[in-house]
Amino acid sequence: MTPHPWLRTGLLACALLAALPLAAQTFRERLQEMRDASRQPAARAPALPAGARAMRDVAYGDDPRQRFDVYLPAQPKHAPIILFVHGGGWANGNKDNPGVVENKAAYWLPKGYILVSTNYRLRPDTAPLDQARDVARALAAVQKRAPEWNGDASRVVLMGHSAGAHLIALVGASSTLWRDAGATQPRGVVSLDSGGLDVPQTMQRPPLPGIYQRAFGSDRSDWIAASPYHQLTRDAVPMLFVCSSRRKDACPQGRAMADKAKTLGVPMEVLPEDLSHGDVNRDLGLPSGYTNTVDAFVRKQLQ
Repeated sequence: MTPHPWLRTGLLACALLAALPLAAQTFRERLQEMRDASRQPAARAPALPAGARAMRDVAYGDDPRQRFDVYLPAQPKHAPIILFVHGGGWANGNKDNPGVVENKAAYWLPKGYILVSTNYRLRPDTAPLDQARDVARALAAVQKRAPEWNGDASRVVLMGHSAGAHLIALVGASSTLWRDAGATQPRGVVSLDSGGLDVPQTMQRPPLPGIYQRAFGSDRSDWIAASPYHQLTRDAVPMLFVCSSRRKDACPQGRAMADKAKTLGVPMEVLPEDLSHGDVNRDLGLPSGYTNTVDAFVRKQLQ
């Protein structure tokens, strides 16, 4: 016998209600697994193109987290440099996590680029503004040591994902950060799917409240100091904001940055991509129009 329509609706509602705790639990478990994985280095060293080599755990400060890995092409010669900053919610992540290096090294090393992947100190001990200062220190160290690698210290582009995308945007927006670190101006920034370009706006309704509140705290003055949008000046460097079109927050913040930068005479672009937050990072370097567009931006800044 077929149930009455209202009964079918009620049964469906009961089933959905019963499933909600399990769905929430599954989401929490997956989120925790991602956090746990991000705390660990890669199970094995990333595979590199033929002839390439790696220099690991090069120090740019006294803290154990102030280290970067250098990936050198087969025959570097006045090589341009990409300095990459990992994500992880300002509290997790590592310079050799899966998805950070592999595809980028496979794409840019054969083109003669040097790829540097850096760590930085993390929450709860280190606030985002000081994490950005770590990135600036890493930039200064890369520029200082570039001649040892046959690299070109004057041609460095910053690239980062998620929390790392926020940090490099902050360094690129505020010349005070790289100047205080003893660095020279980087040529540009490629920000991969940051939701923290306007920190005060984000903190009004953070997409992941626990992560953002633990990262930025409750003091509005701290939000402004760590907000690329609010620190943006005429001294800012050109930026490309790659954003997942599947999210509600990343693309609008990128466009707001680009609009403000236009009034200051600083070129900035927004590149929406129909990719997940993670795939914006992992897929960069694979054959695609996405990779080609990022590469064209990088080449333009390094001319």
